[in-house]
Amino acid sequence: MLNIDDPKETEKIPAIFRLGFRPFFLGGAAVAMLFVPLWLLTWFYPQYSLFQTDFWVKVVPLWWHPHEMLFGFALAIVCGFLLTSVQTWTNQPGMKGWALALTFGCWLLARLTLLLPVSIPLWLPALFDSLFLSLTAIKLWRCIYKVKQWHNIGFPIMLFVAMGINLLSYYALSQRDFSLSQQIWQAMLWWLGLLITIVGGRVIPFFTAIRIKQTKPNPIPVLDKSLIAIMVLLVAQAIAQFMPTLLEQILLFAAAALHFVRWSRWFPHKTLAEPMLWSLQLSYLFLPITLFLLAWNIHDEMAYRHLLHLFAIGTLAGICLAMISRVSLGHTSRNIYQGPNMIVAFACLPIAAILRAVMPIWLPEFYQTWLWLAGGLWSLAFGLFVVNYAAILSKPRIDGRPG
Repeated sequence: MLNIDDPKETEKIPAIFRLGFRPFFLGGAAVAMLFVPLWLLTWFYPQYSLFQTDFWVKVVPLWWHPHEMLFGFALAIVCGFLLTSVQTWTNQPGMKGWALALTFGCWLLARLTLLLPVSIPLWLPALFDSLFLSLTAIKLWRCIYKVKQWHNIGFPIMLFVAMGINLLSYYALSQRDFSLSQQIWQAMLWWLGLLITIVGGRVIPFFTAIRIKQTKPNPIPVLDKSLIAIMVLLVAQAIAQFMPTLLEQILLFAAAALHFVRWSRWFPHKTLAEPMLWSLQLSYLFLPITLFLLAWNIHDEMAYRHLLHLFAIGTLAGICLAMISRVSLGHTSRNIYQGPNMIVAFACLPIAAILRAVMPIWLPEFYQTWLWLAGGLWSLAFGLFVVNYAAILSKPRIDGRPG
């Protein structure tokens, strides 16, 4: 942690609001743990649901679940990570105190207003969500601009894009346009895939090389730039549907091959003894596997929708869980490789991904069983994080330094 904060001032701030990873990692994990079983209960047993308004009865299965997993869970983790990392990148003070509490409060209010047992105007949660994303993006922009660190300027731009996509999702809900909603969910999945392509390509080989004491493989610029371009095209295609199916299929196959080549250079076979590493490596591997299977099944709409969960759970959630487990230890001055035992949690998500994405295609007659099993493993994974890390995230650093 860099000495860019006054310890005397920092001590006045509750520990949970001393740096962005603290509230957003804990809040995002709690949302992941609770919202999937809530969705399953409302989807399969609406008569037992706690929420009986027209919004919940009619809309939850179609809109709320993917929206909250993307804009509630995933973006909380993303913003917590970026608000923490930007301080390290730029040597500028990170968001903390009342500013962080306000930003996190906006995120939380967006989640809570969508749960109220009364009908609400949709502009209210949309406003809170927009404030959460814009405040985060502005903080990133100011830190990066101040030191002219242009290679990271794409991150605040991506958050403003995400805010626009989120507003479009609220519009789709207001119009009951669930076809547009499906396009939005897929666009956000590839938006997150783009982010993983950029950030994962930096940190996974770096973390691996340091731990196994190997020289970090040099990036292949043409490969990295090609992957970023393809992922951007997939985001645009999901929203605008501007290219023919054959071209989209070719892009999916190409992205799968390039991601696999990239991953194979990161010494994945040498990480099997270290959960903090193999969890990241395995999660990234699910990305090329998903892209290949989507390309192969591009003409089968039902299979395609199921297989998107292979990325959502196997890659996105897997990397989120591995990163928040690691960052929470590192930024509270703990040994990254001697923290809580998270092997069971890390193993739950790849199994859940297969149960949710593959088994309904293979044995569709047990569809409900697969969803409940996958949901149970998902909630167990993030529940283990909440139990093991709540105290770590809500208490000051053990070395007494700010952050």
